[in-house]
Amino acid sequence: MTRSSLFAPNARPSLAACLLTPLLGLALVACTDDAELDAAATASQTFASHVGSRAPRLLVSTSRGNSVVELAQHGGSAPQVLVAPGAGGLDDPDAMTIGPDGKLYVSSGHTPENSAILRYDARTGAFEDVFASGHGLYRPYGLAFGPDGLLYVSSFRSDELFRFDATTGAFVDVFARGDGLPGGLNGPNALLFGPDGKLYITTEGSVAGEFPGLPSEVLRMDVGSGEHSVFIAQPEPAPSSFGFVSLLGLAFGPNCHARAPGACDLFVSDFANDVRRFDGQTGALKDQLDTNYTGTQPSSNFIGGLAFGVGSRLFVAGFDLAAEGNPGAVLRYDGFSGRPLPARGNAGAQFVAPTPALSRPIGILAINPRHHD
Repeated sequence: MTRSSLFAPNARPSLAACLLTPLLGLALVACTDDAELDAAATASQTFASHVGSRAPRLLVSTSRGNSVVELAQHGGSAPQVLVAPGAGGLDDPDAMTIGPDGKLYVSSGHTPENSAILRYDARTGAFEDVFASGHGLYRPYGLAFGPDGLLYVSSFRSDELFRFDATTGAFVDVFARGDGLPGGLNGPNALLFGPDGKLYITTEGSVAGEFPGLPSEVLRMDVGSGEHSVFIAQPEPAPSSFGFVSLLGLAFGPNCHARAPGACDLFVSDFANDVRRFDGQTGALKDQLDTNYTGTQPSSNFIGGLAFGVGSRLFVAGFDLAAEGNPGAVLRYDGFSGRPLPARGNAGAQFVAPTPALSRPIGILAINPRHHD
């Protein structure tokens, strides 16, 4: 079975969930067990950051529900709608990030006419404006604010990397284009600026949304020169996959501000299943986390983005393609050991068990209080 045969033409096969470096990969609490983590998170009533006064939370985009939901990182509460279905034209939402202004930015749309980056109040979910759109942007996936005052957006169906002014949203240029060759910008997905200042990009190996057999890779780009190279070549398919690879989400962690071996590894989610951990300097594979939470073979569940929360907990979005409505789940792992950390009463790594409230989740964003830094 090929990857493209699993989806309708406009269905979202992968994700770019791309976070700002200050919200990624931080070992914010040195918790010894889940009870300690939950107690610390529950006690976090003052959200000392620019996104408002809130406890640690997760935001999840639902590509079938056309909404953004939120839930507490410590668990114990059902997902709640933050951005209402279709608010501001939200359609097939994908990656999310918090901007320099503290607002929530969401990639949205699957046609040239409705493809856009939408901006919302990060606390209330209220729609603010269409921040960036047009100029050939077609099915935006990843988005990342750069150190150069620009917003970078991957245009999946046109195989391009767009840049917009990070303050006004004005179009700047098409910074890079795919060439249909291995190592190119073919089906660009997640975008993430690393601790080295380079832009990391997952590619699906597609050309204009079609899959001619090109590899799915992680590219590393110098945004000063525009030059890029393959940082991670396509790995072997996951044991529980249908035999393909589609690299999606990116997250550095679990402890990038510490100068310890393995502290700043690169974690990459694969739509076809599993999360791989690579050496952040060499790109060598170090570990692979099993994400087959349905237990089927091949797995009927597929994987979206990933994000590090408080206590170096790694959260991963997923959904069951075989179930009606594609109910989604959130998985949780120890970012250091890779050990599954299910919520009480759940199996495997299920932090949030499959629920219709997460209808085909793709993007996942961790909002972490600064007083846990």
